[in-house]
Amino acid sequence: MKIKNINKLLKFPFIKGDVRRTGGLKAYTLFELLVVISIIGILVSVASISYGAAQKKARDSRRVEDMNGIQKAAEMYYSQNSYLYPANTGLFTSSGVMQQWPVDPKGVGWTAYIYTPGGGNTTYCACAAVENSGSGNATKNDCSVFAAGNFYCVKNQQ
Repeated sequence: MKIKNINKLLKFPFIKGDVRRTGGLKAYTLFELLVVISIIGILVSVASISYGAAQKKARDSRRVEDMNGIQKAAEMYYSQNSYLYPANTGLFTSSGVMQQWPVDPKGVGWTAYIYTPGGGNTTYCACAAVENSGSGNATKNDCSVFAAGNFYCVKNQQ
């Protein structure tokens, strides 16, 4: 018995372009497809992790800007109102030094900005919790300890 096309018969069955499996069309093997899919999965996971870190960093930057804005508004209020700081957050907007009290960029359910007047409205402390551990300038939200921590705080400059 003579076999026609012995080369075609001796081909390994999982070689790309095997006409016995694909009807004459070149195709990728299951192994090749799995390798490509796993590489894509790894790239997507790395990208999503770095994207999440970038979002946290951006929200922390916004918190720092908001706290600096609160500090500037408090100092403006201080100079316009008999050298006293606002007794509550409502006085910032009603006096016209701020249009509205800032809201945390993470939204509802996240720690709100804390404003604490002190000593007969002659001092104040305003703090926001940061997401990146150790990226804040305070370890407590009462302005008592200024060191790398989980809060970014500002206090009176006078």
